[in-house]
Amino acid sequence: MSESTRADARQQGDVSRAVSFAQLGLPAEALRALDEQGMTVPSPIQAAALPNALAGRDVLGRGRTGSGKTLAFGLGMLARTAGQRAQPKEPLALVLVPTRELAQQVGEALTPYVEALRLRLATVVGGASIGRQAAVLREGAEIVVATPGRLHDLIERKGCRLGRVRIAVLDEADQMCDMGFLPQVTGILDQVRPDGQRMLFSATLDGDVDQLVQRYLRDPAVHSVDPSSSAVSAIEHHVFVVHGPDRYAVTTEIAARDGRVLLFLDTKHGVDQLTRHLRASGVAAAALHSGKSQPQRTRTLAQFKSGQITALVATNVAARGLHVDDLDLVVNVDPANDPKDYLHRSGRTARAGRSGTVVTLVLSGQRRETSQVMADADVAPKVTKVRSGEAELSRITGAKAPSGKPLDGGPAVPRRNNHNVPFGGLGSTKAAKSGSGGRSSSRKSSEARKLAEARKAARVRRGG
Repeated sequence: MSESTRADARQQGDVSRAVSFAQLGLPAEALRALDEQGMTVPSPIQAAALPNALAGRDVLGRGRTGSGKTLAFGLGMLARTAGQRAQPKEPLALVLVPTRELAQQVGEALTPYVEALRLRLATVVGGASIGRQAAVLREGAEIVVATPGRLHDLIERKGCRLGRVRIAVLDEADQMCDMGFLPQVTGILDQVRPDGQRMLFSATLDGDVDQLVQRYLRDPAVHSVDPSSSAVSAIEHHVFVVHGPDRYAVTTEIAARDGRVLLFLDTKHGVDQLTRHLRASGVAAAALHSGKSQPQRTRTLAQFKSGQITALVATNVAARGLHVDDLDLVVNVDPANDPKDYLHRSGRTARAGRSGTVVTLVLSGQRRETSQVMADADVAPKVTKVRSGEAELSRITGAKAPSGKPLDGGPAVPRRNNHNVPFGGLGSTKAAKSGSGGRSSSRKSSEARKLAEARKAARVRRGG
């Protein structure tokens, strides 16, 4: 964050807290919807930002994941749009988000209030039919929640025009910049009404995000409710030092626990391999990554939330925008590359005031780098050496031996040495030789190369 923005934060960070939503001047319809959702008291970021959002002022907000940022900008945006009607292809308010999952979550979170205020909302993301999305926009939608790439495509096809957008929101702006969306984001913001309201919410406010602030926000009200690196105090952080192939046996036993678990890996290939292994071991697992279509991703998330799927295996696409009630365990099968990734993965648990546990599996050679990432994230984990089948593993995570009964009708995973059988994934020679020949091997090699480059870039950013 620039020095001027820091000064604004110091001047404006001490805002009076609203006692209830009813004191904020929201429309009666929105208050009724909030009451129906069981919400009467705003979170700190909502209490801080909503008065400015309702007043039409530009807002710059920083708060940890799960802090309630969606309603902090959403209620103000909807209240200021209520009573207006959009023309075909010409929305009145826009929310830009980095991932499909976050777009879906924002849309779901706003829907009760959109309906209460008789507005129309369209979700515009990749992986779904662009024709159907264009048709929804032709019918008219006051609010559009979009990922930058798909919105850019619709604008290029003349399926959407932004000249009447009076309120533009960037949610998780730091991730959009990290993912390379900055040129598309600036191109989109250059098309909305120059005299409109802009709101930017992010976990961190530095680097490219600060460029967006300087270029597009006018005298913003700055609300920094949590430190940028704050770790939720209700989370227990553990590092499990594991030995070689036993890493996969440990992972399998954790995934076989009673209750849901979210497991993070770095690559799509690794996610698919682990998912197949878990299902062959009798674990109700499913994969989530950018290679899945949007209907597949939506269905998988619904099954995980309902408990039909108990182990969700994912890349970082699930690190933001995934809200699951009562999810009490997150496992980093592959350690996070940088502090922001770690904090956002961790933020999938201990939401809405609940507690949770985050476990990171490391080999001995990964301990130094992982320790630095966690130190940068202001996290002090408990470090434990574990092996599969040990009581300490079960005590912390609820791990247990899998049933071994395959869920897909295939052969069972052979059992020996406490089920200490690697699943042959994550770029192993065995995995590379199986599958679809050279094309599969080339894809895996490319993915591994990109991962190595990402890790190197993360070390450079940390000065390592």
